[in-house]
Amino acid sequence: MRLTRREVIGGAVALSAVAGFGLAPLPAWAQTVDMAALTEAGPLGDEAIGSADAPVTIIEYASLTCGHCAAFHMQTYPALKEKYIDTGKVRFIMREFPLDPLAAAAFMLSRCAGDGKYFGMVDLFFEKQADWTRTDDPVAALLNLSKQAGFTQESFEACLTNQELLDGVNGVKDRGAQFGVDSTPTFFVNGQVVRGAKTIGEFDAILEPMLP
Repeated sequence: MRLTRREVIGGAVALSAVAGFGLAPLPAWAQTVDMAALTEAGPLGDEAIGSADAPVTIIEYASLTCGHCAAFHMQTYPALKEKYIDTGKVRFIMREFPLDPLAAAAFMLSRCAGDGKYFGMVDLFFEKQADWTRTDDPVAALLNLSKQAGFTQESFEACLTNQELLDGVNGVKDRGAQFGVDSTPTFFVNGQVVRGAKTIGEFDAILEPMLP
């Protein structure tokens, strides 16, 4: 389902309690996806962290209103980053798969934050997920959080009314669905599909056989 600009702005209020929205995580599949097609960036380009020469590439499709995604980013991602990304073993790519207009709005703001701020915004939105998804006025809550990254009222509104950006976020989601993504978080580890908020121990078991 493609989200419209009206849904992103107006529908956000009706989705103020969507933390954890989505399907329950499933066990890892044995399925693999062609890496050449998978790693081709969409019109917005990819947001990535880690060495471009890393032997393993992890691509995560996530929704910022997904409770399982927040759990992964708060509990597993810091260890994954320290152990694998910062050491040049893994390149990590984050892709948008918003499950609702509120998640799409938060992703748009993350994209609008400017060079080098995308992952910081994503971390902030996951850390404070309950504050902006479980409120009567999620748009105001998003604005307050965005101001921490330098947004003004004007730049906030300009971002959320940017149809080209919304189309790009929708395009990332649509392309993810073509690769079989139907729940969040879904990871592709060198093309291997891994579903659900895995622990660092579970990622160790997946990654170690792939590393030289």
